[in-house]
Amino acid sequence: MTKSIMIVGVGGQGTLLASRILGSVLLGQGYDVKVSEVHGMSQRGGSVVTYVRYGDSVASPVIEKGQADLVIAFEALEAARWVSYLKKGGKIVMNTQQIEPMPVITGAAEYPQGIAEHIKSLGVDVLAIDALDLAVEAGTARAVNVVLMGVISNMTEFAEDVWIKALEDCVPKKVIDVNKKAFALGRMKR
Repeated sequence: MTKSIMIVGVGGQGTLLASRILGSVLLGQGYDVKVSEVHGMSQRGGSVVTYVRYGDSVASPVIEKGQADLVIAFEALEAARWVSYLKKGGKIVMNTQQIEPMPVITGAAEYPQGIAEHIKSLGVDVLAIDALDLAVEAGTARAVNVVLMGVISNMTEFAEDVWIKALEDCVPKKVIDVNKKAFALGRMKR
């Protein structure tokens, strides 16, 4: 059976590194893995989406509305933007961090409040955590992506050492220690 995971966020949050880590874990466990990176205005803080599909045999990396088993949202508004892609019984892991999009910055719109509660009211299973706070605790705000990988590692059947190896393979050596700490802090959240 093929599983579908969407990683959604804002340009500069490290969604692509997260997809490489996840892909490394899945490939290391013998799955056929297809990854498709869909860039929005990532260089301007726009939406960035990565599809990760895995199973015995995966024909296409594309995830249609209502097909995702898991949506990993690096930013609150992105969770709301992509919730329609979640299948019935799927789950959203959501960073509560709010990054204001251009219409909010210019005053043309207001950032919506109560996003996690709204998504829960739709009957969706939501795990909302402050991954930015945990990343800062680990030593760098840039490790939000690895904190979120730590969180979802608890939702998989793969051992912690498999995830650590993927971190070591994908993360630059000069920042591996802080990222291991970020991963461990994420694993503590369930």
